[in-house]
Amino acid sequence: MTGILFIVSAPSGAGKTTLVRALLRNDSAIRLSVSYTTRAPREGEVDGVAYNFVSQARFEAMRDAGEFLEWAEVHGNFYATSRPWLQQQLAKGQDVLLEIDWQGAEQVRKQFDEPVSIFIMPPSFAVLETRLRGRGTDSQEVIERRLSAARDEMRRVTEFDYAIINNDLQEALSDLRVVVRAARLRTTQTRARNPEVFVDNLGQ
Repeated sequence: MTGILFIVSAPSGAGKTTLVRALLRNDSAIRLSVSYTTRAPREGEVDGVAYNFVSQARFEAMRDAGEFLEWAEVHGNFYATSRPWLQQQLAKGQDVLLEIDWQGAEQVRKQFDEPVSIFIMPPSFAVLETRLRGRGTDSQEVIERRLSAARDEMRRVTEFDYAIINNDLQEALSDLRVVVRAARLRTTQTRARNPEVFVDNLGQ
């Protein structure tokens, strides 16, 4: 049985991380892939939990050695997904969630059959701007750069299987859970997870 690969993407400030954390708290069957990044840790972020924080030299060495499934430069920093770890998890039937940008999602779709891709949208661009400014963690320059990139990122929404509008957190979380449940109810997944039911009913 192969695990399901979920991809969740969004522009900065759409609430992706909050939604993913809430989903993982309530669904122990999904594991989060911890990305590698060259950016500095924010206050409260723990190495190996939020991200695997590495230097740019280390990142480039790992990339050149083929250790990354996908990688991208986002707002001046590099991010990547570990190829060996992900393949091992899926091979043993573990569902895995990738919290990555649209560039990474595009690379992953080329390498895996039927990943479940989800894009988180803010209810409006004005709300997105308010959320970014309300964080109080980024400089004005960083905020402007994120806003400038956001519209281009959101135009990629049509490349994803599902789009969730995060206007109300609980409603958006409910929608995300529905997508996860639907993916697990695909015939191939149901048969792999319950082979005895199919043997009994189908006689094979």
